Amino acid sequence: MEIQFYLSNLLSRFQGKHWWLGILLWFVLIAPAQASVILRVAIERGVNQVKVGASTTAIVKDSSGRTLGKLPAMNAYAARSIPGGIALDRWQSGLFWVEPTDKGFVYIGDRWFRGRTLIVPTEKGLTAVNWVDLEEYLYSVLGGEMNSSWPAEALKAQAIAARTYALYKREEQRNNPVYDLGDTPDRWQIYKGVSSESRSIYDAVDSTAGQVLTYNNRIILSVFHACSGGHTENVEDVWGNPLPYLRAVKDFDQNIKQCNWLRTFTPAEIGGQVSGVGNVKDMIIESLSPFRSVKSLRIVGDQGSKVIKGEAVRTALKLKSTRFTLKKDTNGNFVLTGLGFGHGIGMSQWGAYNLAKQGANHLQILGHYYQGVALTPIESK
Repeated sequence: MEIQFYLSNLLSRFQGKHWWLGILLWFVLIAPAQASVILRVAIERGVNQVKVGASTTAIVKDSSGRTLGKLPAMNAYAARSIPGGIALDRWQSGLFWVEPTDKGFVYIGDRWFRGRTLIVPTEKGLTAVNWVDLEEYLYSVLGGEMNSSWPAEALKAQAIAARTYALYKREEQRNNPVYDLGDTPDRWQIYKGVSSESRSIYDAVDSTAGQVLTYNNRIILSVFHACSGGHTENVEDVWGNPLPYLRAVKDFDQNIKQCNWLRTFTPAEIGGQVSGVGNVKDMIIESLSPFRSVKSLRIVGDQGSKVIKGEAVRTALKLKSTRFTLKKDTNGNFVLTGLGFGHGIGMSQWGAYNLAKQGANHLQILGHYYQGVALTPIESK
């Protein structure tokens, strides 16, 4: 039976609900040992206040590492931005560490996480950062990005891709003094905390621990998406810059219902989502990729026209993908019939699912979607 507990409701049950402590302890006891790479994941950014706490007694420290006191287990406290720093319970400091004892969990905002919490002031308030072991971070990411009931080989492929992506982004953010990653899929990966964890996820992460994808001895940008609709794209046809390992390949996700979509827009809806064109008169697909994704879309209005290119087409119109056909109906509305879900670059998650169902192992799956890469152990840092 899949193990999945949603602890985000614990905040409302903090007082007098000690039976939940058994569940929290159970999670700790089944968790595999920590690795040595620490990620800094921003959970709340630029807010005026954030609720923090821990499942066990938490040690509170200031910027010098001096212990200020303790927060009792299973209580929430508001960390507030104040002139010159942050206020937390009875303390004021330039920043705060909240470190649970006995391998407890931390509470940030409305969710539970492994690791510890750093709260720092920023230009727009304060930012709460979860400092967490890379492998334990993946316990959450994997459960958020892929269904835990999927084949083990697909889960392993996702674990390696997600680990690689996290470290690529960490390096990309190396000059950021506060955090390496966020917790949303728009720029990073889905990170919901312990609510996403399950036994099959632990197995996939642990069995691939420390393994990443490299090209010419460098960690790759191992992007992935839900499904392409039959063929992935060359990265330069979506984001503009070619990469030798992100090449278009045949996909195996044509049979997925979620990857076939239909959207109808009125001219007013288009005008509301694309500024500067006024009342929309027409939409014209100007160029396509070799695999028939829209590379350039012109929107014509009574105040002018605008050309949208690449991935911006999907984000501007809030579409599932850029692989679509376009026509006008008898009412003058724009009807888009599409395939795929996501940017269409790198690994298709539904494609990985189908390949695993057909007997492919995780290395074969990864080798198909990321061309010419090597599987490499990471160095502890």
